[in-house]
Amino acid sequence: MNLRQITIKDQLELKKVYFDSIQSLDEKIYSKEQKRAWSSQAWNNPNFDKSLIKGKGWLISKQGIIIAFATRYPTDRIALFYCKAKFQRKGYGSKLLNKLEDEANKEGLEYLYTEASLISYELFLKNEWKIIRKEKVIINNIFFERYKMTKIIKIN
Repeated sequence: MNLRQITIKDQLELKKVYFDSIQSLDEKIYSKEQKRAWSSQAWNNPNFDKSLIKGKGWLISKQGIIIAFATRYPTDRIALFYCKAKFQRKGYGSKLLNKLEDEANKEGLEYLYTEASLISYELFLKNEWKIIRKEKVIINNIFFERYKMTKIIKIN
């Protein structure tokens, strides 16, 4: 396993990880229509590209293949947090989350926030994040529920 900072050269492979991660979700939680609307964001949402280009992010690769990644953009927000389907629930998400929190703490940030999916919010809770509220959003005319979450990271 290799943990390293994201570079601009990783952009296409990160989009593939994002797409794979969403398309593999259980249809009891996210419908086909939701998965289609959500996964299309990799290709037609300028904020996605902004998170990769202007954000600070880390990825995990195995044998040169990117399997998971996460970004902060703006600085105090975890914007993207994805793992290929066959590598989920193996601790890679926790490693990335810990790295993002450590880096934010080194930069002097007091807290981080995110909008977590119905899938990822449990990982955040396990890592001592707090739910601010459940919210509904519309992506490509499809409704989604997610959790607005935060964590105080400043260590005195």
